[in-house]
Amino acid sequence: MAHNHQHSPSNYNRAFAVGVFLNVVYIIVEVIFGIWADSLALLADAGHNLSDVLGLMLAWGANYLVQRRPTEQRTYGWRKSSIMAALLNAIILMFAVGGIAWEAIRRFGHPAPAAGQIIIIVAAIGVIINTATALLFISGRKNDLNIRGAFLHMAADAGVSAGVVAAGIAILATGRPWIDPLVSLIITVIILIGTWGLLRDSFNLAMDAVPAGIEPEAVKAYLSDLPGVSGVHDLHIWAMSTTETALTAHLVKPDSKDDDALIEQASNELHDRFGIEHITLQWERCHDLNHFGSSCEIEITQDGLRCHAKQK
Repeated sequence: MAHNHQHSPSNYNRAFAVGVFLNVVYIIVEVIFGIWADSLALLADAGHNLSDVLGLMLAWGANYLVQRRPTEQRTYGWRKSSIMAALLNAIILMFAVGGIAWEAIRRFGHPAPAAGQIIIIVAAIGVIINTATALLFISGRKNDLNIRGAFLHMAADAGVSAGVVAAGIAILATGRPWIDPLVSLIITVIILIGTWGLLRDSFNLAMDAVPAGIEPEAVKAYLSDLPGVSGVHDLHIWAMSTTETALTAHLVKPDSKDDDALIEQASNELHDRFGIEHITLQWERCHDLNHFGSSCEIEITQDGLRCHAKQK
């Protein structure tokens, strides 16, 4: 049996700190100007942004936990917390989308008064802050599902704020209040498309499914083609975290020659070809063939152990 351990958690602690600080400041600004302008829309958006800050802090906490060392009780450490955070963030986003859609539909029947300039200005500030925060996570969104959740939160907020600005300007120019809920519904569809992918992928990882981008049959074919390997079984591929993938497999290899060199070769190529970091391979000199009406007979030779199928 052999193991390969390589851990590379995402280090975005500074990005999370900056993102949380900017968004908390913006929430305070929204509350102050919402009270001053007597704008329920700004106060409601402040509450929505508060939920997003909580989601950002959830992702931040998971990003920290995955870097904690394993213990005797938690032999994998807290790596799975990044998957749970991504899943919870997706669920929070889905509820937020539902709330926005519900409010937009309600406003079609009861159009709100035209947005004032204060609301447009504050929303424009939100576009800048949320876009800047989203950019802090843009580089890691493809390789880390937890970082992707944080990115989608901030990108969604930037889109909502941009929609408020565009709708506010259009309403002031045309005097048609139904533009606001229409733009809101369009934004919810865009957010929903991105959030659904996050929800699906994070749920699959939480259920120990094979991570997206890895084809199990291709992995099995590679292992089967290794020199001296006559069979592969009990192959399992799952995500330890949003950035680390693990693999275990039994390799049937009757000849024990070059075992160590083959393990090193397989570990390196599994990492380079498929992005699998944590690898455990177990040799079997003779696989039980009882299901096929045969049994195994082991022969000790100068080259090591050899296995022969023997008919019952």
